Amino acid sequence: MFSDIAAAGGPGAQWDALPTNAKLQIIGVIGLLEWWGESDWALKSAGESHYMRGGKPGAYPSFAPLRENLGQPPLDLFDPFGFQKNMSAEKKEKALLAEINNGRLAQLAIIAFVAESKVPGAVPALDGLIKPYAGQPMAPFTEADKLPFISDMISAKIGSF
Repeated sequence: MFSDIAAAGGPGAQWDALPTNAKLQIIGVIGLLEWWGESDWALKSAGESHYMRGGKPGAYPSFAPLRENLGQPPLDLFDPFGFQKNMSAEKKEKALLAEINNGRLAQLAIIAFVAESKVPGAVPALDGLIKPYAGQPMAPFTEADKLPFISDMISAKIGSF
């Protein structure tokens, strides 16, 4: 039940409380989006090349080829409503820099929350605000998920907190 997941505790404990199929679905969708963003076919159909081959870093291909063949998904991930199509190059550059800096700040914040949940008091600004987490924040699956090789990976204790 959703209420059981919500009552599990902090975000780490809530992730652990998700059913295995839900975790696999979330990771699977993220994997498909990563594959689409890195595939040469999708990039070439958008008129781009991979950033390791001289393309523009951060360019994410449109879903137009999928829409033409499947009718889905209805919107692209980058600029789905076309707000940036009439922006000047200078304004786009400023917005890109702001987005990069926001992403960096978000990464630092996430690590701060993870550190505080594992070691209470590690981040003085968050002291007492974050619920402690007894699990492994870098291990998306636990032995309760009953997936192959998970118990072997957990018992290896490589890089554990």
